[in-house]
Amino acid sequence: MGRSGSGLHELLTDHGVPEKAARIYLAACRTGPQTASELARLSAVNRVETYRYIKQLTGERLLKATGGRPRRFAATSPDELVERWIRRASDRLRQLEEDREKILSDWEESRTEFEDGDPRKFAVLEGRETVRRFLLKRIGTAERQLLISTTGTALPGLIDDGVDRALRTATERGVKVRVVTEVYPTNLVEAQHLIAFAEVRHSRGPVANRAVVFDRQGALVYVSGEDGLGRTGEEQVALWSSAPMFVQLARDYHRRLWTPGMRAEARVVELENPPAAVLPVIAGKESVPFTRLKEIAKLGMRASGVRELHLHLPELIETIARQLGREIAGQIEGRTPAEVATALAAYYEAHTMGRLTMVKDSPLTFRVTGCFACTRDSPEIGRVLCPQLLGAVLEARLGTHWEVSKPDPTKHATRGCLFAATPA
Repeated sequence: MGRSGSGLHELLTDHGVPEKAARIYLAACRTGPQTASELARLSAVNRVETYRYIKQLTGERLLKATGGRPRRFAATSPDELVERWIRRASDRLRQLEEDREKILSDWEESRTEFEDGDPRKFAVLEGRETVRRFLLKRIGTAERQLLISTTGTALPGLIDDGVDRALRTATERGVKVRVVTEVYPTNLVEAQHLIAFAEVRHSRGPVANRAVVFDRQGALVYVSGEDGLGRTGEEQVALWSSAPMFVQLARDYHRRLWTPGMRAEARVVELENPPAAVLPVIAGKESVPFTRLKEIAKLGMRASGVRELHLHLPELIETIARQLGREIAGQIEGRTPAEVATALAAYYEAHTMGRLTMVKDSPLTFRVTGCFACTRDSPEIGRVLCPQLLGAVLEARLGTHWEVSKPDPTKHATRGCLFAATPA
Protein backbone atom coordinates (compact mmCIF):
# COMPACT_ATOMS: atom_id res chain seq x y z
CA MET A 1 0.00 0.00 0.00
CA GLY A 2 1.35 3.42 -0.96
CA ARG A 3 1.98 6.17 1.55
CA SER A 4 -0.76 8.66 2.24
CA GLY A 5 -0.37 11.55 -0.15
CA SER A 6 2.18 9.67 -2.30
CA GLY A 7 0.31 10.62 -5.49
CA LEU A 8 0.52 14.30 -4.55
CA HIS A 9 4.17 13.78 -3.58
CA GLU A 10 4.97 12.48 -7.09
CA LEU A 11 3.00 15.33 -8.65
CA LEU A 12 5.00 17.86 -6.63
CA THR A 13 8.35 16.42 -7.72
CA ASP A 14 7.12 16.20 -11.34
CA HIS A 15 6.50 19.98 -11.15
CA GLY A 16 10.06 20.68 -10.06
CA VAL A 17 9.58 20.72 -6.27
CA PRO A 18 12.63 19.06 -4.63
CA GLU A 19 11.79 15.80 -2.85
CA LYS A 20 12.59 17.17 0.62
CA ALA A 21 10.60 20.33 -0.04
CA ALA A 22 7.65 18.15 -1.07
CA ARG A 23 7.85 16.31 2.26
CA ILE A 24 7.79 19.62 4.13
CA TYR A 25 4.73 20.80 2.16
CA LEU A 26 2.87 17.53 2.79
CA ALA A 27 3.68 17.73 6.51
CA ALA A 28 2.13 21.22 6.61
CA CYS A 29 -0.94 19.91 4.72
CA ARG A 30 -1.51 17.13 7.23
CA THR A 31 -0.91 19.03 10.47
CA GLY A 32 -1.91 22.63 9.73
CA PRO A 33 0.25 25.70 10.47
CA GLN A 34 3.59 24.74 12.05
CA THR A 35 6.87 26.43 12.93
CA ALA A 36 9.95 25.74 10.83
CA SER A 37 11.40 23.54 13.59
CA GLU A 38 8.19 21.50 13.79
CA LEU A 39 8.10 21.06 10.01
CA ALA A 40 11.73 19.88 10.07
CA ARG A 41 10.83 17.25 12.66
CA LEU A 42 7.60 16.13 10.98
CA SER A 43 9.23 15.81 7.56
CA ALA A 44 12.54 14.33 8.82
CA VAL A 45 14.51 17.03 6.99
CA ASN A 46 17.66 18.68 8.34
CA ARG A 47 16.75 21.98 10.06
CA VAL A 48 19.16 24.08 7.96
CA GLU A 49 17.75 22.59 4.76
CA THR A 50 14.21 23.07 6.07
CA TYR A 51 14.68 26.84 6.37
CA ARG A 52 15.99 26.99 2.80
CA TYR A 53 13.13 24.91 1.41
CA ILE A 54 10.52 26.88 3.38
CA LYS A 55 11.85 30.05 1.72
CA GLN A 56 11.51 28.37 -1.69
CA LEU A 57 8.00 27.04 -0.94
CA THR A 58 6.89 30.43 0.33
CA GLY A 59 8.24 32.13 -2.81
CA GLU A 60 6.33 29.66 -4.97
CA ARG A 61 3.17 30.16 -2.88
CA LEU A 62 2.97 26.56 -1.67
CA LEU A 63 3.41 27.81 1.91
CA LYS A 64 2.44 31.10 3.49
CA ALA A 65 3.52 32.66 6.79
CA THR A 66 0.65 33.13 9.24
CA GLY A 67 2.35 35.81 11.37
CA GLY A 68 3.05 35.80 15.07
CA ARG A 69 6.17 34.73 16.90
CA PRO A 70 7.41 32.16 16.32
CA ARG A 71 6.28 32.34 12.70
CA ARG A 72 4.14 29.46 11.49
CA PHE A 73 3.68 28.29 7.96
CA ALA A 74 0.41 27.05 6.48
CA ALA A 75 0.11 25.01 3.28
CA THR A 76 -1.87 26.11 0.24
CA SER A 77 -4.68 23.56 -0.13
CA PRO A 78 -3.94 20.72 -2.59
CA ASP A 79 -7.17 21.60 -4.48
CA GLU A 80 -5.97 25.14 -5.10
CA LEU A 81 -2.46 23.93 -5.99
CA VAL A 82 -3.66 21.38 -8.57
CA GLU A 83 -6.04 23.95 -10.08
CA ARG A 84 -3.13 26.39 -10.39
CA TRP A 85 -1.02 23.76 -12.20
CA ILE A 86 -3.89 22.96 -14.57
CA ARG A 87 -4.24 26.65 -15.50
CA ARG A 88 -0.48 27.00 -15.91
CA ALA A 89 -0.25 23.90 -18.12
CA SER A 90 -3.11 25.18 -20.27
CA ASP A 91 -1.43 28.56 -20.66
CA ARG A 92 1.90 26.96 -21.58
CA LEU A 93 0.29 24.66 -24.14
CA ARG A 94 -1.54 27.56 -25.76
CA GLN A 95 1.64 29.66 -25.81
CA LEU A 96 3.62 26.79 -27.32
CA GLU A 97 1.05 26.40 -30.09
CA GLU A 98 1.22 30.12 -30.83
CA ASP A 99 5.05 30.20 -30.82
CA ARG A 100 5.65 26.91 -32.66
CA GLU A 101 6.47 28.39 -36.04
CA LYS A 102 8.71 31.10 -34.63
CA ILE A 103 10.63 28.64 -32.45
CA LEU A 104 11.34 26.31 -35.35
CA SER A 105 12.23 29.21 -37.63
CA ASP A 106 14.65 30.70 -35.07
CA TRP A 107 16.27 27.30 -34.59
CA GLU A 108 16.93 26.86 -38.28
CA GLU A 109 18.45 30.34 -38.49
CA SER A 110 20.76 29.81 -35.49
CA ARG A 111 21.95 26.25 -36.14
CA THR A 112 25.20 27.35 -37.79
CA GLU A 113 25.46 30.80 -36.26
CA PHE A 114 28.32 29.88 -33.89
CA GLU A 115 31.31 27.80 -34.91
CA ASP A 116 33.68 26.29 -32.35
CA GLY A 117 36.68 27.85 -34.07
CA ASP A 118 35.27 31.39 -34.10
CA PRO A 119 37.23 33.49 -31.51
CA ARG A 120 34.36 36.02 -31.43
CA LYS A 121 31.88 33.36 -30.31
CA PHE A 122 29.11 34.80 -28.22
CA ALA A 123 25.90 33.12 -27.04
CA VAL A 124 22.84 33.94 -24.97
CA LEU A 125 21.61 30.99 -22.90
CA GLU A 126 18.02 31.09 -21.66
CA GLY A 127 16.44 28.87 -19.01
CA ARG A 128 17.91 27.10 -15.99
CA GLU A 129 18.19 23.70 -17.68
CA THR A 130 19.89 25.16 -20.77
CA VAL A 131 22.43 27.00 -18.60
CA ARG A 132 22.98 23.90 -16.46
CA ARG A 133 23.70 21.61 -19.42
CA PHE A 134 26.05 24.16 -20.98
CA LEU A 135 27.88 24.65 -17.67
CA LEU A 136 28.33 20.91 -17.06
CA LYS A 137 29.64 20.41 -20.59
CA ARG A 138 32.22 23.20 -20.26
CA ILE A 139 33.35 22.02 -16.82
CA GLY A 140 33.81 18.58 -18.31
CA THR A 141 36.23 19.92 -20.94
CA ALA A 142 38.20 22.26 -18.63
CA GLU A 143 41.88 21.36 -18.41
CA ARG A 144 43.65 23.77 -16.05
CA GLN A 145 41.51 26.16 -13.97
CA LEU A 146 37.92 27.06 -13.09
CA LEU A 147 37.23 30.41 -11.39
CA ILE A 148 33.74 30.67 -9.90
CA SER A 149 32.14 33.70 -8.25
CA THR A 150 28.65 33.13 -6.89
CA THR A 151 26.29 34.75 -4.40
CA GLY A 152 25.60 33.04 -1.10
CA THR A 153 21.94 32.49 -1.99
CA ALA A 154 22.89 30.76 -5.25
CA LEU A 155 25.45 28.46 -3.61
CA PRO A 156 22.91 25.67 -2.86
CA GLY A 157 22.01 25.68 -6.56
CA LEU A 158 25.47 24.29 -7.37
CA ILE A 159 24.53 21.18 -5.42
CA ASP A 160 20.90 21.00 -6.56
CA ASP A 161 21.94 21.19 -10.24
CA GLY A 162 24.72 18.61 -9.92
CA VAL A 163 27.45 21.16 -10.65
CA ASP A 164 29.30 20.06 -7.50
CA ARG A 165 29.78 16.55 -8.93
CA ALA A 166 31.21 17.96 -12.15
CA LEU A 167 33.59 20.18 -10.14
CA ARG A 168 34.73 17.24 -8.03
CA THR A 169 35.44 15.22 -11.17
CA ALA A 170 37.39 18.17 -12.59
CA THR A 171 39.62 18.39 -9.49
CA GLU A 172 40.26 14.65 -9.68
CA ARG A 173 41.74 15.10 -13.15
CA GLY A 174 43.96 17.96 -11.96
CA VAL A 175 41.87 21.06 -12.64
CA LYS A 176 42.26 23.83 -10.02
CA VAL A 177 38.81 24.97 -8.81
CA ARG A 178 38.51 28.28 -6.95
CA VAL A 179 35.13 29.38 -5.61
CA VAL A 180 34.55 32.80 -4.03
CA THR A 181 31.16 33.27 -2.40
CA GLU A 182 29.38 34.51 0.74
CA VAL A 183 29.35 31.93 3.54
CA TYR A 184 26.51 32.39 6.02
CA PRO A 185 24.74 30.10 8.52
CA THR A 186 22.03 29.42 5.91
CA ASN A 187 24.49 27.92 3.39
CA LEU A 188 27.08 26.55 5.81
CA VAL A 189 26.35 22.93 4.88
CA GLU A 190 26.82 23.61 1.17
CA ALA A 191 30.04 25.56 1.81
CA GLN A 192 31.50 22.69 3.86
CA HIS A 193 30.58 20.30 1.06
CA LEU A 194 32.54 22.35 -1.51
CA ILE A 195 35.53 22.81 0.80
CA ALA A 196 36.08 19.04 0.67
CA PHE A 197 37.35 19.21 -2.93
CA ALA A 198 37.77 22.87 -3.97
CA GLU A 199 39.49 26.04 -2.79
CA VAL A 200 36.74 28.21 -1.32
CA ARG A 201 36.93 31.73 0.09
CA HIS A 202 34.33 33.88 1.83
CA SER A 203 34.03 37.28 0.17
CA ARG A 204 34.32 40.20 2.58
CA GLY A 205 32.00 42.25 0.35
CA PRO A 206 28.79 41.32 -1.46
CA VAL A 207 29.11 39.21 -4.61
CA ALA A 208 27.09 41.13 -7.18
CA ASN A 209 27.89 39.04 -10.28
CA ARG A 210 27.80 35.28 -10.80
CA ALA A 211 30.40 34.07 -13.28
CA VAL A 212 32.54 31.08 -14.26
CA VAL A 213 35.84 31.38 -16.13
CA PHE A 214 37.15 28.31 -17.97
CA ASP A 215 40.91 27.98 -18.64
CA ARG A 216 41.24 31.63 -19.77
CA GLN A 217 39.38 30.47 -22.89
CA GLY A 218 35.84 31.53 -22.10
CA ALA A 219 33.54 32.96 -19.44
CA LEU A 220 29.91 32.37 -18.50
CA VAL A 221 28.25 35.35 -16.77
CA TYR A 222 24.75 35.14 -15.30
CA VAL A 223 22.49 38.04 -16.22
CA SER A 224 19.50 36.93 -14.13
CA GLY A 225 18.25 34.27 -11.78
CA GLU A 226 16.44 33.79 -8.47
CA ASP A 227 18.83 36.21 -6.71
CA GLY A 228 18.73 38.77 -9.55
CA LEU A 229 16.24 39.80 -12.20
CA GLY A 230 14.38 36.50 -12.37
CA ARG A 231 11.27 35.89 -10.32
CA THR A 232 12.19 32.21 -9.92
CA GLY A 233 15.26 30.05 -10.34
CA GLU A 234 13.97 28.81 -13.69
CA GLU A 235 14.15 32.29 -15.25
CA GLN A 236 17.89 32.28 -15.81
CA VAL A 237 19.74 34.06 -18.59
CA ALA A 238 23.50 33.75 -19.00
CA LEU A 239 26.02 35.14 -21.49
CA TRP A 240 28.89 33.06 -22.86
CA SER A 241 31.86 34.48 -24.74
CA SER A 242 35.44 33.64 -25.56
CA ALA A 243 36.27 37.26 -26.44
CA PRO A 244 39.56 38.10 -24.63
CA MET A 245 38.24 41.31 -23.07
CA PHE A 246 35.11 39.58 -21.78
CA VAL A 247 37.16 36.77 -20.22
CA GLN A 248 39.66 39.21 -18.68
CA LEU A 249 36.91 41.26 -17.05
CA ALA A 250 35.45 38.12 -15.45
CA ARG A 251 38.93 37.08 -14.23
CA ASP A 252 39.60 40.54 -12.78
CA TYR A 253 36.27 40.51 -10.95
CA HIS A 254 37.06 37.12 -9.41
CA ARG A 255 40.51 38.31 -8.33
CA ARG A 256 39.09 41.45 -6.65
CA LEU A 257 36.86 39.23 -4.50
CA TRP A 258 39.35 36.40 -4.02
CA THR A 259 42.44 38.34 -2.88
CA PRO A 260 40.94 39.98 0.25
CA GLY A 261 38.62 37.04 0.92
CA MET A 262 38.74 34.83 4.02
CA ARG A 263 39.55 31.15 3.70
CA ALA A 264 36.24 29.32 3.95
CA GLU A 265 37.64 26.94 6.57
CA ALA A 266 38.28 29.89 8.89
CA ARG A 267 34.85 31.32 8.12
CA VAL A 268 33.22 28.00 9.07
CA VAL A 269 35.03 28.02 12.42
CA GLU A 270 33.90 31.62 12.95
CA LEU A 271 30.25 30.73 12.29
CA GLU A 272 30.26 27.53 14.32
CA ASN A 273 31.87 29.30 17.28
CA PRO A 274 30.18 32.73 17.24
CA PRO A 275 31.55 35.45 19.51
CA ALA A 276 28.02 36.58 20.45
CA ALA A 277 25.15 34.88 22.27
CA VAL A 278 21.51 35.49 21.30
CA LEU A 279 19.25 36.71 24.09
CA PRO A 280 15.84 37.26 22.43
CA VAL A 281 13.74 40.13 23.76
CA ILE A 282 10.04 39.22 23.63
CA ALA A 283 7.28 41.80 24.20
CA GLY A 284 5.95 41.42 27.71
CA LYS A 285 8.99 39.43 28.84
CA GLU A 286 11.74 42.00 28.41
CA SER A 287 13.21 41.36 31.85
CA VAL A 288 14.08 37.72 31.11
CA PRO A 289 17.07 38.25 28.76
CA PHE A 290 18.37 41.18 30.78
CA THR A 291 18.26 39.08 33.94
CA ARG A 292 20.20 36.40 32.08
CA LEU A 293 22.72 38.98 30.91
CA LYS A 294 23.15 40.14 34.50
CA GLU A 295 23.75 36.56 35.64
CA ILE A 296 26.41 36.05 32.96
CA ALA A 297 28.17 39.29 33.95
CA LYS A 298 28.11 38.37 37.67
CA LEU A 299 29.47 34.90 36.93
CA GLY A 300 32.35 36.30 34.89
CA MET A 301 33.18 38.95 37.48
CA ARG A 302 33.16 36.38 40.28
CA ALA A 303 35.42 34.01 38.36
CA SER A 304 37.90 36.69 37.24
CA GLY A 305 37.87 38.90 40.31
CA VAL A 306 36.88 41.97 38.25
CA ARG A 307 34.90 44.50 40.31
CA GLU A 308 33.51 46.75 37.57
CA LEU A 309 32.37 46.34 33.98
CA HIS A 310 32.39 49.36 31.66
CA LEU A 311 30.01 49.20 28.67
CA HIS A 312 30.45 51.61 25.77
CA LEU A 313 26.87 52.78 25.22
CA PRO A 314 27.26 54.04 21.60
CA GLU A 315 28.67 50.65 20.55
CA LEU A 316 25.75 48.88 22.22
CA ILE A 317 23.25 51.19 20.49
CA GLU A 318 24.97 50.67 17.11
CA THR A 319 24.79 46.88 17.51
CA ILE A 320 21.07 47.06 18.27
CA ALA A 321 20.51 49.48 15.36
CA ARG A 322 22.27 47.25 12.83
CA GLN A 323 20.20 44.24 13.86
CA LEU A 324 16.98 46.28 13.69
CA GLY A 325 17.98 47.51 10.22
CA ARG A 326 18.57 43.99 8.93
CA GLU A 327 15.22 42.83 10.37
CA ILE A 328 13.39 45.73 8.70
CA ALA A 329 15.19 45.11 5.38
CA GLY A 330 13.82 41.58 5.36
CA GLN A 331 10.25 42.89 5.61
CA ILE A 332 10.31 45.51 2.85
CA GLU A 333 10.87 45.48 -0.91
CA GLY A 334 13.04 47.56 -3.23
CA ARG A 335 16.03 47.10 -5.53
CA THR A 336 16.90 50.79 -6.04
CA PRO A 337 17.53 53.54 -3.47
CA ALA A 338 14.24 55.27 -4.41
CA GLU A 339 12.25 52.03 -4.09
CA VAL A 340 13.82 51.26 -0.70
CA ALA A 341 13.07 54.81 0.50
CA THR A 342 9.41 54.48 -0.51
CA ALA A 343 9.07 51.10 1.19
CA LEU A 344 10.85 52.38 4.30
CA ALA A 345 8.48 55.35 4.52
CA ALA A 346 5.50 53.00 4.46
CA TYR A 347 7.12 50.79 7.11
CA TYR A 348 7.75 53.75 9.44
CA GLU A 349 4.14 54.84 9.13
CA ALA A 350 2.71 51.35 9.60
CA HIS A 351 4.78 50.74 12.74
CA THR A 352 4.34 54.23 14.26
CA MET A 353 8.07 54.87 14.12
CA GLY A 354 7.57 58.45 13.01
CA ARG A 355 7.28 59.92 9.54
CA LEU A 356 10.04 59.32 6.99
CA THR A 357 10.20 61.14 3.64
CA MET A 358 12.82 61.25 0.90
CA VAL A 359 13.93 64.87 0.46
CA LYS A 360 16.16 64.26 -2.59
CA ASP A 361 17.76 61.38 -4.37
CA SER A 362 21.30 62.69 -4.92
CA PRO A 363 22.67 62.38 -2.38
CA LEU A 364 19.89 60.19 -0.99
CA THR A 365 18.45 62.30 1.84
CA PHE A 366 15.76 61.36 4.37
CA ARG A 367 13.81 63.56 6.76
CA VAL A 368 12.37 61.89 9.87
CA THR A 369 9.87 63.68 12.11
CA GLY A 370 8.28 62.37 15.29
CA CYS A 371 11.13 59.88 15.48
CA PHE A 372 10.61 56.92 17.80
CA ALA A 373 14.26 57.08 18.89
CA CYS A 374 14.23 60.70 20.12
CA THR A 375 12.82 59.94 23.54
CA ARG A 376 12.24 62.61 26.16
CA ASP A 377 14.81 61.07 28.49
CA SER A 378 17.55 60.57 25.92
CA PRO A 379 17.15 62.34 22.55
CA GLU A 380 20.80 61.65 21.79
CA ILE A 381 20.01 57.96 21.26
CA GLY A 382 18.48 58.86 17.91
CA ARG A 383 21.72 60.48 16.72
CA VAL A 384 23.51 57.14 17.13
CA LEU A 385 20.72 54.64 16.44
CA CYS A 386 18.99 56.12 13.38
CA PRO A 387 22.02 56.50 11.05
CA GLN A 388 23.11 52.94 11.79
CA LEU A 389 19.57 51.62 11.31
CA LEU A 390 19.08 53.39 7.96
CA GLY A 391 22.53 52.33 6.76
CA ALA A 392 21.86 48.69 7.68
CA VAL A 393 18.55 48.73 5.75
CA LEU A 394 20.19 50.18 2.62
CA GLU A 395 23.13 47.79 2.82
CA ALA A 396 20.91 44.71 3.25
CA ARG A 397 18.56 45.69 0.40
CA LEU A 398 21.10 47.09 -2.11
CA GLY A 399 24.16 44.97 -1.37
CA THR A 400 26.67 47.78 -0.79
CA HIS A 401 27.86 49.63 2.32
CA TRP A 402 26.26 53.05 2.93
CA GLU A 403 27.51 55.93 5.06
CA VAL A 404 24.67 57.86 6.76
CA SER A 405 25.26 61.25 8.34
CA LYS A 406 24.22 62.11 11.89
CA PRO A 407 21.51 64.77 12.30
CA ASP A 408 21.87 68.19 13.90
CA PRO A 409 20.59 67.74 17.51
CA THR A 410 19.58 71.42 17.74
CA LYS A 411 17.04 71.20 14.91
CA HIS A 412 15.31 67.84 15.30
CA ALA A 413 12.52 69.24 17.47
CA THR A 414 11.43 71.84 14.86
CA ARG A 415 12.56 70.55 11.49
CA GLY A 416 12.99 66.86 12.13
CA CYS A 417 16.18 64.91 11.53
CA LEU A 418 17.94 64.97 8.14
CA PHE A 419 20.06 62.00 7.09
CA ALA A 420 22.24 62.03 3.97
CA ALA A 421 23.17 58.55 2.71
CA THR A 422 26.00 57.86 0.27
CA PRO A 423 27.35 54.49 -0.95
CA ALA A 424 30.79 53.85 0.49
